[in-house]
Amino acid sequence: MVATIALSASAAQYGNLSSGQYFRLFAPLTFYHSVASNQLSIASSDPDEVSQAIDQALMHVYLTRPELVQVTQSEQEKSGALRQDIIEESVVKQEVEMVEQAAPMPEMPEAEPVQVVIEKPNFWKYKADTYLQFMQNYVSDNWYKGGENNYAAVGSFTVEANYDNKSIWKWDNKLEMKLGFQTSPSDTVHRFKANEDLLRYTGKVGLQAANRWYYTLQLLAYTQFTRGFKANNTKTFSDFMSPFNLSVGLGMDYKVEAFKKRLTGTVNIAPLAINYRYVDRADLAGSFGVKLDRHTHSLTDFGSQLTASLTWKLNDNVEWKSRIYGFTSYHRQEIEWENTFALRVSKYISANLFLFPRFDDANNRDENLGYWQFKEYSSLGFSYSF
Repeated sequence: MVATIALSASAAQYGNLSSGQYFRLFAPLTFYHSVASNQLSIASSDPDEVSQAIDQALMHVYLTRPELVQVTQSEQEKSGALRQDIIEESVVKQEVEMVEQAAPMPEMPEAEPVQVVIEKPNFWKYKADTYLQFMQNYVSDNWYKGGENNYAAVGSFTVEANYDNKSIWKWDNKLEMKLGFQTSPSDTVHRFKANEDLLRYTGKVGLQAANRWYYTLQLLAYTQFTRGFKANNTKTFSDFMSPFNLSVGLGMDYKVEAFKKRLTGTVNIAPLAINYRYVDRADLAGSFGVKLDRHTHSLTDFGSQLTASLTWKLNDNVEWKSRIYGFTSYHRQEIEWENTFALRVSKYISANLFLFPRFDDANNRDENLGYWQFKEYSSLGFSYSF
């Protein structure tokens, strides 16, 4: 028992190598001559403590339980020689065949630090469009159909500042300024007179209701820069703030995108609208439907309003801009349809054709056209957009 405990402790040592000395403990019990010889001799021939402990354990079994001995060393040698190499070699060596060394893993390049700049989104978009164009007509004195020479020039500047957070709110602002003059030899009263005069602001605040629909409050205000005359007539027919129109409408706004985004714009429908017209010059009040007995020189109507602003890019060189405005109340109607066809000759040169039919039953009725009015001109000149 003492030998077995000693052997177990020895085997539990960290790093203890496998040894052939222990085979006698686990093989069929055999009577070995060396065990008796070592135990009966005065001095043991084997200095190894483990071997001596094994001999003592076997000797104890031989003396106390001889019936467990199954075979003697002599009988075993007759059947086959013992493997002296296992007995003699205390350490079993294992030869390991080394495989071919694997190729080293390629070194991955170190990632260089990247500077990331997070900018606050800008929901504002700005754009502007301007042009200065000229018109000229020459007719000789002997021209078979008659006629007269005339010269004209018109300039326009339009600027927009639009806010859209792509989520809920949008706010559109558009300022249009247009002024033109003409001269003709037949007009002996005026050397120059205005043939195009407009100062107009359009603002819309919208709250998104669906994909392209917005609940919208729209404000429209417009007047002109200077006085308006007719040929050979000293009477002033219009002036700055005479008239001045202010319209506010509450309704829905639809964003138009069609024909692969070649047709773009907005259509505003305002079932609830108020139109305010002010005439600063009292002598012009009657010409714009304002009664002279009103000291405020103004007219206020409640009704419905429709406004559409569309741009159709017909091809790379031709563009059609159209604006429709309509207002109706219980006693008057006003409709405007502005059409500008722009032919771009080069980057800075373009030709314009402007057509403007208008209906307003607040003005005096004409014998031929009734309440309809019409304006048209064509021009060629410089243009620039940014």
